[in-house]
Amino acid sequence: MKFVDEATITVKAGDGGNGCVSFRREKYIPLGGPDGGDGGDGGSVILQADANLNTLADFRYERNFNAQRGENGRGRNCTGAKGADLEIRVPVGTLVYEEDTNELMGDLVENGQRLVVARGGFHGLGNLRYKSSVNRSPRQSKPGTPGEKRSLRLELKLLADVGLLGKPNAGKSTLIRAISSAKPKVADYPFTTLYPNLGVVRVEAHRSFVVADIPGLIEGAAEGAGLGVQFLKHLSRTGLLLHLVDVAPMDGSDPVQDVQAIAHELDKFSAELGERERWLVLNKTDLLPEDEREERCRDIVQRLDWQGPVFATAAVARQGTQALVFAIMEAIESKRKAAAQAS
Repeated sequence: MKFVDEATITVKAGDGGNGCVSFRREKYIPLGGPDGGDGGDGGSVILQADANLNTLADFRYERNFNAQRGENGRGRNCTGAKGADLEIRVPVGTLVYEEDTNELMGDLVENGQRLVVARGGFHGLGNLRYKSSVNRSPRQSKPGTPGEKRSLRLELKLLADVGLLGKPNAGKSTLIRAISSAKPKVADYPFTTLYPNLGVVRVEAHRSFVVADIPGLIEGAAEGAGLGVQFLKHLSRTGLLLHLVDVAPMDGSDPVQDVQAIAHELDKFSAELGERERWLVLNKTDLLPEDEREERCRDIVQRLDWQGPVFATAAVARQGTQALVFAIMEAIESKRKAAAQAS
């Protein structure tokens, strides 16, 4: 299924049912009086987060959603049935905006979380409601109110503990294949990854984290160049960024300049994202002669003046990946523990 992370839909809640004008007419019961019942409330439109979904692709084909209308009231004081609510399933991590005002209506970040986006109309009143000591035979009723109608913009931001970023062909997809059961496409040409991939990394029983891989970034990404800018927003929910860099680029580019270019694009896209904790992963070390690897890695780190954690890996050969995974797991567990204590 094609990955889709934005969609615009129109939702319409059900109108309230109309009240009824009716009079009791039975043999041997003179002056029966009014007996018109109320209408039923209209159904509401509700969005519900579902962990089994990971894309908004379903909304490419169906964009209009209508909840059920409330039934009209009937004679003999019969109230109309309430319209059924319409529940629409969306992936966990979906933000809901009102298209006309650009107002954020809700952020569905937990499985099963529900958000009412359009409320059903209120039921109309039957003529029995208007009966009084001075109005014994009321002939007025009240119609139901219309249900809310809204145009919504849905945006999906993947929920992951760790985000991978780097230039095309830095080895992000290979790394996620090496440390998780995810199987993104891997090939020897740029922009192999066309949409984000999620992988669950299981360290051991009851210890795991989620990694998000986005398409490679190039210089000018914040202005729309390449593919990665479309998916940079998915990194905004991650607590840790792994910056992968090819230590021996085939095009002869300088790894240090590659790292600096991507960092610049992060800052331009979002100052908050640019300040996110970032670890440096020097990948494809197996392409260098063994006696040159340590010196090349040290040179890159020194020229970058990198202050954070640094790891050297060869994702294809799974060299250095285990140490990286355990370090990530410990960092994530420390953050989880700190967050639990703070709450």
